[in-house]
Amino acid sequence: MAPPIALPETFARAVAGLRSVTPREEIVLEEVGAPQRLAPFAFALSATVLRDQDEVADGRLILLHDPAGHDAWQGTLRLVTYVTAELEVDLAADPLLPGVGWTWLTDALEAYEARYRAAGGTVTQTVSTRFGELAGPPAAGDVEIRASWTPLGDDLAAHLSAWCALLASTAGLPPPGVTALSERRPAGAA
Repeated sequence: MAPPIALPETFARAVAGLRSVTPREEIVLEEVGAPQRLAPFAFALSATVLRDQDEVADGRLILLHDPAGHDAWQGTLRLVTYVTAELEVDLAADPLLPGVGWTWLTDALEAYEARYRAAGGTVTQTVSTRFGELAGPPAAGDVEIRASWTPLGDDLAAHLSAWCALLASTAGLPPPGVTALSERRPAGAA
């Protein structure tokens, strides 16, 4: 049996920071297997966003670490994400959606003071209509955000909090502590 491999201190601190965050109750995080060929060290989380017990968005966040550094990353750590959510067709068809989707990420990173550099990614919007044997529900839309960035420092708690805010925005959740009008109960209701 091979002895356990000692993790680099930078990577161990980064993982500890990710594990230290408790997301809002609508977001369920789970540690999952990370891709092994992208960097010498990797860690991954998956997320499911629930609204009224329905899954409305999901995502994956992968932490990559190469102690030798990577020119394109401009550092030794890299965060990579994939987030997707179903949308109403009129929202999914909005030509402003890609720009708004990108600002969900950058605004969240800034709001949580998650310092970063070398951010890049794509925002994809789709509208699907079913035909033939698949005919049924009306047209459906979705948004997909793929992005990566290099965190400055190895305490990644703020980055995970920002990622959870991105998930919430993509899923259309109201800010924490705010109740959507459709969720308000009539006066006198139990």
